[in-house]
Amino acid sequence: MTVLFDILGSVGLWEAVLRIATPLIFGTLGVLLCERVGVLNLGIEGIMTFGAMIGWLTVYGGGDLWTGMAVAALSGAMFGLLHALMTVPLGLSQHVTGLGITLFASSFSYYVFRLAVPTSSSPPTVTPFKPFPLPVLSEIPFIGPVLFDQTSPTYLAIALVLALVWLLYRTPLGLAMRMTGENPHAVEAQGIDPILLRIGTIMAGSALMAMGGAFLTLAAFNSFFPTMVQGRGWICVALVVFASWKPARALTGALLFAFFDAFQLRLQTVVEGVPYQIFLMLPYLLSIVALVVMARRARVPQALMQPYRRGER
Repeated sequence: MTVLFDILGSVGLWEAVLRIATPLIFGTLGVLLCERVGVLNLGIEGIMTFGAMIGWLTVYGGGDLWTGMAVAALSGAMFGLLHALMTVPLGLSQHVTGLGITLFASSFSYYVFRLAVPTSSSPPTVTPFKPFPLPVLSEIPFIGPVLFDQTSPTYLAIALVLALVWLLYRTPLGLAMRMTGENPHAVEAQGIDPILLRIGTIMAGSALMAMGGAFLTLAAFNSFFPTMVQGRGWICVALVVFASWKPARALTGALLFAFFDAFQLRLQTVVEGVPYQIFLMLPYLLSIVALVVMARRARVPQALMQPYRRGER
């Protein structure tokens, strides 16, 4: 019991929680945006993988770190455009299209990576983002190192949560986005094109997904390998349901999963005789339990996964 309290009271644990949560925050906000306008984007796993690869490749080729993040966001937006064109104007299955994009983007990532690095037995590395301590704030005992001694993309992810809350609940554009996910015909009656709004929002959401992937190669690690996303995209899809499609709750869900993950890593070092696979599945098991509890009260956008055809009722 003393060991558990030591783990929970360590600064390193809570620093790791925010670091592990960052790609989940980007990805969850991306999924949330897409679903708020009524489109399920199961391409997230592949989009995150491609974002991780192209962001790393940009920096490996001589670009700076923020250029790598920007290129990743642009690539994500292009995959989002592909998904949007197939699911919004054409009305194709959102499930099939999203899974197809995941398969294509993941395979294409490995292909491009092998073209760029054909013979290396171990992935080349780049210099990643370094922690950026905020003056004065980072010197606050315990809270300072945890919250104010993180990398710049982590600060950006938290700022995006606040920005998305403001956008969705304090602006006419946010109202139109939320209504598009509930009743796109009502949006059309107000002179707004739901098709264009859905396409633009899916592109923006997909850009955030790719930035979550780029964080893995440019901040959490310093190299790329094809399996590095490791199901984080699917976790993001689940976290949106956990969050009831609300950005602030999405942040809470990402932090909760990250806590389970960081905690199990430290438990492995102090608990002997237990297969490590038990610890690895612990965050996913606890997340499923939390999802089941929260999903019972979640209110799904009424037009989610329903194709919109102009003039139909």
